Amino acid sequence: MAVTFSSHKPALANLERGETGRLNKVLIIARYFGTRIPGLIKYLPEFGWQPVLLTTDIPVDNPLPPGISAIETPYRDASGFWRKLFRQKADLDSKSRLENYFTTTSRKSLIGRVLSLGGEIINYPDSYKGWKSLAVTAGDDLFSRENINAIISSSSPVTGHLVARELKNRHQIPWIADLRDLWSQNHNYYYSPLRRMFDRRIERKTLSVSGALVTVSQPWADRLGTLHRGKAIYAVTNGFDPEKTDITPSRLTSKFTITYTGTIYGRKQDPAKLLISLRSLISEGVMDPDNVEVRFYGARLAWLDKEISKYGLSGVVKQYGTVPQQAAIEKQKESQLLWLMDWDDSAENGWYPLKIFEYLGSGRPVLATGGVAGNVVDVLLTKTKGGIHAVTTDSIKDSLRDLYGEYKLKGEVPYHGLREEIDRYTHRKMTGEFVAILDGLVKR
Repeated sequence: MAVTFSSHKPALANLERGETGRLNKVLIIARYFGTRIPGLIKYLPEFGWQPVLLTTDIPVDNPLPPGISAIETPYRDASGFWRKLFRQKADLDSKSRLENYFTTTSRKSLIGRVLSLGGEIINYPDSYKGWKSLAVTAGDDLFSRENINAIISSSSPVTGHLVARELKNRHQIPWIADLRDLWSQNHNYYYSPLRRMFDRRIERKTLSVSGALVTVSQPWADRLGTLHRGKAIYAVTNGFDPEKTDITPSRLTSKFTITYTGTIYGRKQDPAKLLISLRSLISEGVMDPDNVEVRFYGARLAWLDKEISKYGLSGVVKQYGTVPQQAAIEKQKESQLLWLMDWDDSAENGWYPLKIFEYLGSGRPVLATGGVAGNVVDVLLTKTKGGIHAVTTDSIKDSLRDLYGEYKLKGEVPYHGLREEIDRYTHRKMTGEFVAILDGLVKR
C-alpha cells in the first residue's frame, strides 16, 4: 500500500546568516509538542537555524509560525486493536486504559495480569512504534532534497529517538536527543521491572550514537549521566513565551481567587493538602467563604468533585473544564494566586511542572504545594521570588493565612517576582541554549 505524506513548505523568509547567506537547517522529530517544541521552532531562525518539523499531525490550536516547513506522516498505533477491544480513548496510555476498564479486584486477577503484560509487550518501546518506518522514509526523502545540517529528536514518545538514530546513521550528521521526560528512569514509570530492564537496554543502544543528550533539569541530567557514562549531557529547562503571557496586568478578581490550570496526575499530585487547609481556615473564621474561590481549568475529574465535597467546599472550589491555552493564561493573569501541585515523591527532586513557567510569565504569585523541600520547584520560586513552596499541610495553611491577610489589607495579593530572573526562562533563552549545543556539534 502506498503511503502519502502531507508537506507544508511555505516560502522561507530571506534571512541571511554567515558567509553563505543561508540558515543552517535542523530536522526536528517530535510526536507530542508540549510548549518546548513550538518555542524552539519559533525562535531557532533568530539564531541562524531553520527548523523543519517531522511529525504525525500539527495541532489545530497550535499552528506553526510563518515560514516554517513541516512533514506530516501517517502512523500506525500499536495499541489500536487494544483500544477497540476495551473501547478506550486514544489519548490514554496502556495502564490508564486497563484502570478504566477493570475494577480494583479484577485488575489483581489472572486475566488482569495477563492483559497488563500484554500491554507492556504490545507497546514496546511505546505505542507509536508503528511510526518509525514511515517517519524514516519521510526523513530519507527530505535528506535527498534538502541540505540538513543536524537533527533534534524530542520525547515522549521515544519512537522519535529510534527514527533519529536511523537517520543519523544513514546520513552521518549531528544529533541531539532531547528527553523532556526520561525514558527508563522516568519518575512516572509504571511498567514491570522486567520491562524496565529491556527499556534500559534499548535506551543505551539508541542514544549511544547521539552527539548530546538534553533534559529539562540538572537532577535529571545527573540521573541520565549514571546510565550514559561519558556522554555530553545538558540541562535546558522549559520556558514560556512572553508574547503569549504578556505581563501587562489584567484587572484582578475582587475575590481571593486561587487558580489551577492544566492536568492533575492523581497518583502523584495531591490537592487534599490545600483543601484541608482551606477548610480549616474557613472553619476558624479566618477566611470568608463568600469571598474565596478556587478555580480548576482542565479536564473535569469525578474523583476531584468527591474530594471537594468531602471537605464541604462545593460552594468555594469549582471545576470549569478545559479552556483554550490563551483563555487559561487570561484566567491566570486575573487571579490573586496561582496554585501549583508539586510531585509528591520523596525520591523525585528534578520534576518541573510545565505550568510553572507559564505561571511565572503571567506575573502573578505562585503557591506550590506538596513535593520535597529544596527541589527544583523550590529553588526556582526562591530565585525568581515568583512565589512560595509549601510542602506540608501546616505550612500551606500558614501561607494561605498570610496571603489572605495581605489581600484583606491591600485589596490584592502583592507580586514580588524579579523580572530579570524570570526572563531567563523565556523560549528565546531556551532556544539559545539549544543553539549553543547545535553549533558546537556542527563545528566538531
